[in-house]
Amino acid sequence: MMLALLLPAGASVAGRRSRAAPWGSAAPPAGVRRAGDCATPAPTSQSEAWPARARGTSSLHTSPRPARAPAPAPAARSTMDDNEDDWLSLRPQEPLPSQCCGSGCKPCIYDVYQKELEQWEEAKAKRDRSLLTRKKPQCKNSELAPEMFTAFTISSVDQLTEDTYQYKFELPGNSSLGLSLGQHIVLRGLVNGLEIQRAYTPITPVNAEGYFDVLIKFYEGGLMSQYVKSWKQGESVFWRGPFGGFPYRPNQYGELFMLTSGTGLAPMLPIIQHITENENDETFVTLVGCFRTFESIYMKTLLQDQSQFWNIRTFYVLSQELSLENLPWSYQKNTHLGRINENLLRSIMNTCRRQPFVLICGSVSFTNDMERYLKAIGLKEESYFVF
Repeated sequence: MMLALLLPAGASVAGRRSRAAPWGSAAPPAGVRRAGDCATPAPTSQSEAWPARARGTSSLHTSPRPARAPAPAPAARSTMDDNEDDWLSLRPQEPLPSQCCGSGCKPCIYDVYQKELEQWEEAKAKRDRSLLTRKKPQCKNSELAPEMFTAFTISSVDQLTEDTYQYKFELPGNSSLGLSLGQHIVLRGLVNGLEIQRAYTPITPVNAEGYFDVLIKFYEGGLMSQYVKSWKQGESVFWRGPFGGFPYRPNQYGELFMLTSGTGLAPMLPIIQHITENENDETFVTLVGCFRTFESIYMKTLLQDQSQFWNIRTFYVLSQELSLENLPWSYQKNTHLGRINENLLRSIMNTCRRQPFVLICGSVSFTNDMERYLKAIGLKEESYFVF
């Protein structure tokens, strides 16, 4: 049975945004542009090679011919011999599995490869290498591009927990990254000559200017973790995007019920801040964050601050904490010990003030468990969204 929130007689929501008591460098490699650099990128792949000088066809053994004026070179065409080896050397290379982040990006790196392959096949069929160097549209200042990587400089590094760090990246001037709610960007790394790509969601508000922040957790033996551990302030890191997203309009849902595990908190933070910054958005939010211990909770100050708003509340589920008495008193009321299960989920959901729409973000096993619990409770697939 869903519980409704009843305002006292004569109460007004005009001050709904007021706070109340809580609810319970190195230069980038060729072909990679820096943020704010709008020049057409230099080629990085075989498919983007600059046209080579046409090979000569004269020989010491050719028969003498009458001298004649040289024919003018074509203005926009660069030809080459019909040598298969030459054309094969220009063929784009198929990406390795490690180069796909597995997040369903549009375009995926395999889509980019397919587009380059079709361009190469057209150039080869017409024997026209200039078709491989078509000028790409120029970018807007600091704007990400889904099909190529842009270099951003690390401005600060903060350790949040034993294995998780917050990285801040500079944006030129007062520019914005240009993401919509729930969108992620793809990081490119290089470990022992192997290129890898992973998806991350910035935790900063979508309208943040001059910077963006990313949470990254280190995994023992993880390839990307090995690469990220080497980062230092002032270095350049390469991103492309944006991809995905959660379509949202103010007051579209009565209540958003957020289920997160670990760094799955990332896409929820911009959504919460988007709601609290808009005085006309009266959407309720219930966030359920699952962590191992109290010390492993990310962004405590921000979460506590957001929970002061009349329509935001936060619950924690700590799987390895032994006693609530070890927690600060302000956390004890809304914290549960153990692992989240169907009964606990149902119990918290029954306290929702309006009909909830559920957002899920976490590991594959966490997501599968949450979907199973929600279906057992009676929610249909159109009532939740998985990041």
